[in-house]
Order: sequence, then structure tokens, then C-alpha cells
Amino acid sequence: QVQLVESGGGSVQPGGSLRLSCAASGFSFEHYAIGWFRQAPGKEREGVSCVSNSDGRTYSADSVKGRFTISRDNAQKTVYLQMNNLKPEDTANYYCATFFSPHYISMNQAMCVPRQYDHWGQGTQVTVSS
Repeated sequence: QVQLVESGGGSVQPGGSLRLSCAASGFSFEHYAIGWFRQAPGKEREGVSCVSNSDGRTYSADSVKGRFTISRDNAQKTVYLQMNNLKPEDTANYYCATFFSPHYISMNQAMCVPRQYDHWGQGTQVTVSS
């Protein structure tokens, strides 16, 4: 079955960097879109960055644009989220998620929302604090 396992979270000071990984198994990875989402206490889950199927078109929310980069390695069945210049407001539990997408899609804000995604990992905590 579809399995997603996140790793790479932790505690960093403002301005620091982390790289999150999402290891996938149990499905034809290249035919699925993958997204990173986050949820802070008391807030709704929100889309951070998403990448389309094998051709790797990306979308990032305005709040992280220029600081976060999503990428996928189809050979390793892994999606990464490189997070630079972290801010306290980036503190949240970060999840990766996926949905079946064998055909061309335009990766944009509408395709990077939680309700679009069927399968979810357990999450990894990111804390940014001095």
C-alpha cells in the first residue's frame, strides 16, 4: 500500500536551514504528485510546496517562496524540502502527501491544497526558536 515516511525535522535557530525528506513506497512514484504541508497548533493545515508527477513542475506558497525548495528524485522515490532562512512562523508539524496524477497537470495553488491529496505521512516536527 501507499506509504510515506517523513524525516529531517528538528529544532533550529532563526535563519537556520533544514532539509526534510519524504520516502515513498508501495506505488508507482513517477505517476503521483507530491506535496509538503504544515500545521501549526490551532491553525489549519496549509500547502507549503508541491511538485507534479515525473516532470517535476513545482509550486510554493508566497510565505516560503525564495526560502524553500521542493524537489523529487524519482530513482530514489524521495521528495525533499530544502528550507533556508527559517523563521519562527515556520514552526509546525510538516507532512508529505500524494495523489495519483498520471497525466499533465498544472501545479499551482489550487493543486497544492490538502483536500486534493489522498495519502499522508505521519509528519515531522520543525521548531524555529532562539
